[in-house]
Amino acid sequence: MAQRGSGRSFAGKRCLVTGAASGIGRATALRLAAQGAELYLTDRDRDGLEQTVADARALGAQVPEHRALDIADYDQVAAFAADVHAAHPSMDLVLNIAGVSAWGTVDRLTHEQWSKMVAINLMGPIHVIETFVPPMVAAKRGGHLVNVSSAAGLVALPWHAAYSASKYGLRGLSEVLRFDLARHRIGVSVVVPGAVNTPLVGTVEIAGVDREDPNVARWIRRFAGHAVSPEKAADKILAGVAKNRYLIYTSADIRALYAFKRLAWWPYSVAMRQVNVIFTRALRPAPVPLVRHGQLESHAEQADRPVELE
Repeated sequence: MAQRGSGRSFAGKRCLVTGAASGIGRATALRLAAQGAELYLTDRDRDGLEQTVADARALGAQVPEHRALDIADYDQVAAFAADVHAAHPSMDLVLNIAGVSAWGTVDRLTHEQWSKMVAINLMGPIHVIETFVPPMVAAKRGGHLVNVSSAAGLVALPWHAAYSASKYGLRGLSEVLRFDLARHRIGVSVVVPGAVNTPLVGTVEIAGVDREDPNVARWIRRFAGHAVSPEKAADKILAGVAKNRYLIYTSADIRALYAFKRLAWWPYSVAMRQVNVIFTRALRPAPVPLVRHGQLESHAEQADRPVELE
């Protein structure tokens, strides 16, 4: 963790993991369990969370507290934090892993999708940070905070505007906190996964695209085939935390792409335009429905209507 050497065990460390029911969150929780960490787990998937808790305990880990909750709901997160801190000391490691994804062009994404990305992927981690990190500061024992952003928080992936808005925000938040919390010996890492073979691959919302289309299904299978396993991602995360790394990559391709962006902006711009074209051709989005344009125009007309005073 912060300012500590590589290879340090997480045995006995109190670790909060969000998104623990599946994917990277579950894999990380079980890796920590195998090392003897004390786990505090959350996810909104109650059944999946219970399975992770059972598997962690089977590995010999203690799981004093776990709760099915929605991190987008501040009251739920705050109530869980209050219950945890009433009975247990502060965390040593907080891992914000829970997240969702929606892709689409700006004329196809719905307001609900924009709002959901920010509520879960950005405000959710903020809710966890504001309820679990201050007790770490007060305890004066140091520790570590991990926020899982995305490759979409580093580079301009096609159709990722709403998702990137949340993930760039989380990366910016993490950068500030790394310096703010350094004097308290609390390290901060931001994870930037590329393709990871998690349930998120099968559930990502793609606005205006028929996921049952054979071409789209084939493209998604190709994406999944390129992805690393959640277990490999978990190993990269914990190794990065042990070395107090700021940016933690789960695959070499994202490290190379980010370096390409920083060192060769013009070629990167040309390449990303071409990638955008290829992406759009592959997914074959349906035409934007006229009803959406009509709804927006109707909303604009209502906004422009003068207020009648009695």
